[in-house]
Amino acid sequence: MKITPHRYQCPLGRLQPQVADLDEIKRTGWREQHILVVSETDSRLDFVEQAFVKRIGERLFGQGGKRNG
Repeated sequence: MKITPHRYQCPLGRLQPQVADLDEIKRTGWREQHILVVSETDSRLDFVEQAFVKRIGERLFGQGGKRNG
């Protein structure tokens, strides 16, 4: 007779966060709070849009980690 060994289920397993769909989180943030999260290298943007995003980022946060006062 073959007995299958019982696999112990850790009680903390149910507390593990579910894998999140990042695009859905970004979409919800935009629709509900008007927060836009976009990478300058996003392939959905054309060259002009990528340059525009980069320019906004540099204006707000500086170049290469430098901060504009």
